[in-house]
Amino acid sequence: MTENAADRPQPIWLIPLVVATALFMENMDSSAIGTALPAIARDLQEDPVILKLALTSYLLSLAIFIPISGWCADRFGARPVFQTAIAVFIVSSVACGSAGSLWHLIIARALQGVGGAMMVPVGRLIVLRAVPKAQLVSALAYLSIPALIGPMVGPLLGGFITTYFDWRWIFWINVPVGLLGITLANLYMPNVRGDADDKLDWPGFALAGLGISTMIFGFTVAGRDFLPSPGPYLLMLFGALVSAIYIWRARRITNPVLDLRLLNIPTFRTSILGGGLFRLGMGAVPFLLPLMLQIGFGLNPLQSGMITFASALGALLMKTTASPILSRFGFRTVLTGNALICSLVLALYGTLTAALPHLLIVAFLIMAGFFRSLQFTSLNAVAYADIDHKTMSRATALVAVAQQLFLSAGVAIAALLLELSRSLRGASAHELIASDFSFAFFTVASVGVIAALFHSRLPADAGATVSGHRPG
Repeated sequence: MTENAADRPQPIWLIPLVVATALFMENMDSSAIGTALPAIARDLQEDPVILKLALTSYLLSLAIFIPISGWCADRFGARPVFQTAIAVFIVSSVACGSAGSLWHLIIARALQGVGGAMMVPVGRLIVLRAVPKAQLVSALAYLSIPALIGPMVGPLLGGFITTYFDWRWIFWINVPVGLLGITLANLYMPNVRGDADDKLDWPGFALAGLGISTMIFGFTVAGRDFLPSPGPYLLMLFGALVSAIYIWRARRITNPVLDLRLLNIPTFRTSILGGGLFRLGMGAVPFLLPLMLQIGFGLNPLQSGMITFASALGALLMKTTASPILSRFGFRTVLTGNALICSLVLALYGTLTAALPHLLIVAFLIMAGFFRSLQFTSLNAVAYADIDHKTMSRATALVAVAQQLFLSAGVAIAALLLELSRSLRGASAHELIASDFSFAFFTVASVGVIAALFHSRLPADAGATVSGHRPG
């Protein structure tokens, strides 16, 4: 392999910032879509709640294709895989902006997920392999700071575009950002490769993808008229059975596409299971909050975006404090205590009303963003605290799949709770009021308490090589 300037040692902040261009594009896109959901629903003449399919199709596509991202990076080199993934994301973004129906948008978003499945995990894998564990928290903070600008800009930009132009431009603006990412990757990203001697587990890839996608899709369409009454439940049952077959098979081969044996590592297990429950609740927020502000409170998309961007501002403020907080208290204390704080904050979302001053809501969202981001940063760091270099690509694949699976389930659960609430009120299929959102927020908030129980079982010195914390 010929070495160029990009393959030479780089400052600790440079590679994370290059990867962050992809994170910025993905996060800006997702947060802007949330703000524009009511406008997209009107334009496509669909129920706003059923547009969850446009969100979950992207997340499901990620969950299906992420497992082979590490193998592709090891086999073909990280840089070309990263650049190709951005190119796929650009093309599919243009297709999303050209959508004329719900199913056109769903298919285009699924293709977008294929690009995202390679784009972000491969970039994160490069960072993990290039940075010593003692500097991992700082590197992950560098990685996420520019990515947090996406959620800050996304609601504002999405609200402005939707109010004064056309929601389709939300997708088309990915073109210049993506081209910038391809250029920076070519200049500065090392083309690292790992051990690619193991053959790809194609049967496992098929089983995992089929099981995950059918199970979550069945859950997503439950209660709708897309399929006859038993259809969604049969899909969920079929997906669970296929997933069980994959788990049985994965324990009996040496190179599973998703290596579940990594769950024997306590720090990795708490990030996957406890962190999954946390993401289940937090995955509902980008779906519920913009809808509540616009449909429940009567705000326009720009007003909604100007309020929701405050969460990302709080997250941005947290990044300078994550490392000292973890060094002082350690992963067990931070993850356990902060999971309870985040659950309380999530419940408080349900107490917001249209009568509250917008400045007060913004202040609350800044606080919420701070604690939420602290939990995300801690979960991402503790996941790799005890993972060696050889298994890093498998670990990143399993982490990324679990993240997207739980986030996807969070959106589906949130939509199901809205449908349940208005059904209990005897309301029509398209009628939502503020109390429906309160019911949904109160329900998903309870999940964080269970997550805290997982984290409380960690040893006091768990992940000390990453956090720098030494108990007592």
